[in-house]
Amino acid sequence: QVQLVESGGRLVQAGGSLRLSCAASGLTFSNYAMGWFRQAPGKKREFAAAISWNGGNTYYADSVKGRFTISRDNAKNTVYLQMNSLKPEDTAVYYCAAGTVTATLNAYEYLYWGQGTQVTVSS
Repeated sequence: QVQLVESGGRLVQAGGSLRLSCAASGLTFSNYAMGWFRQAPGKKREFAAAISWNGGNTYYADSVKGRFTISRDNAKNTVYLQMNSLKPEDTAVYYCAAGTVTATLNAYEYLYWGQGTQVTVSS
């Protein structure tokens, strides 16, 4: 079965950096666009970043543009989210997702989801 396993989340101070990883199995990874979403306590899940199947196209939410970078390694079946200049408002559970549509910000277009990794940014 398809599994997406996120890792790399932890407590970090404001201004710091983290790199999240999402390892995929049970699917032909290079056939899928990948996305990162996040959900803060009491808030709806929101789009953060997405990348096309070959990494040629990337998309970012305005709130993370210029600070976060999404990338993928199809040989390792892994997608990454490099997060720099972290802010307390970046605190959330971060989820990766796989979809067959060209990289999109719409959560409903993703077929598979991971369990999430907690990122906490202290002020």
